[in-house]
Amino acid sequence: MICVTGDLHGDLERFKSPKLKKLKKGDALIICGDFGCIWDGGKKELKTLKKLGKKKYNILFVDGTHENYDLLEEYPEEQWCGGTVRHISGNLRQLMRGQVYEIAGKKIFAFGGGQSDENTSYLEPDDEKHWLHEIPSDEELKLGVNNLLKNDKKVDMIVTYEPPARLDEFIDIGKTNRNHINTYLDKILENVEFNMWYFGKRHINKLIPPRYQCLFDAVEFADKQRLPKPKKVKKEKNNG
Repeated sequence: MICVTGDLHGDLERFKSPKLKKLKKGDALIICGDFGCIWDGGKKELKTLKKLGKKKYNILFVDGTHENYDLLEEYPEEQWCGGTVRHISGNLRQLMRGQVYEIAGKKIFAFGGGQSDENTSYLEPDDEKHWLHEIPSDEELKLGVNNLLKNDKKVDMIVTYEPPARLDEFIDIGKTNRNHINTYLDKILENVEFNMWYFGKRHINKLIPPRYQCLFDAVEFADKQRLPKPKKVKKEKNNG
């Protein structure tokens, strides 16, 4: 079983959701960016990370635009469930950009990172507000495409921080200032078969039929999305 939620921003209250009580060993909660629990590297924070890692279910997150990348990149990379992750503590891990994983019986393509709305420069971001590594590199973009090709361009779920361009413009009608990550994800949308796509960033909870969901503070069961409705069987008229 898999649950999905949006930008966490270090809000530990989210882990009190009744839905998470149904998760068992081997299940997972996936966070769509802005994890925010790795920020100052202090003793209190390290204690929190250790506590989260002791959950019986896996806590997994893609990175957003508000992360302390200097601290995040100090954690070791390892192979897990078919892809590369950063191991934070126990069952707590970061899903890396462009990787495909087999988690709780689902094949999942993960792609974190993005561009802060206030960050209009790729080359000289304000060091006091932005982290240069929030922006995916060309190598990470290529890696995502190659890993999808290795999986015949078919996955069960896609989890990202940024939305594809067309969904971003659907949420914010009239918006035209898409970034190159939105455009990249639009190409993924056009060329990959998937059942559900979850993304964060926009700080709203909105289901966009038939198979897209923007998440903020809601916690949803990913496994229960897109279940086929039973077909109504028409009764044949008895003419006899």
